[in-house]
Amino acid sequence: MMRLALYQPDIPQNTGTIMRLCACMGVALDIIEPCGFIMNEKKLRRAAMDYIDDLDFNRYPDWDTFYQKRVLSASNTRLVLMTTKASDYYHEFSFSENDILLAGQESAGVPDHIHDVADGRILIPMKGKSRSLNVAVSCAMVLGEGLRQVGGLS
Repeated sequence: MMRLALYQPDIPQNTGTIMRLCACMGVALDIIEPCGFIMNEKKLRRAAMDYIDDLDFNRYPDWDTFYQKRVLSASNTRLVLMTTKASDYYHEFSFSENDILLAGQESAGVPDHIHDVADGRILIPMKGKSRSLNVAVSCAMVLGEGLRQVGGLS
């Protein structure tokens, strides 16, 4: 089933919101560390509230560990990067049920080497000179469309 991954998240409130999103949607969450905040058991429970018990959640100490264990070791898995540097709109992208949707760090996105290994790079179209949406809002939009396409909303 589709997964969501966060690359070195900076803001604990966004991470908590995304944890609740994944719990409510039945989607596994991978967090790639280091985070820009202390992430211990007490803070995780506070951020995710009572949703944490319903969350399929994994932490990885770094990008290489995540990429080896979650992406390369799984069959039929694609890494789909949500980025402002893409040209393909998320609502025109053909999602697969084995996709891992990757959101970058709030302050900096992801490094170029991660862009290079992504199987897909998608963008949320915005009006005017807007730079980006909040990462939790972006995750909700893209995850919702991905799940809609693969029948994961029923």
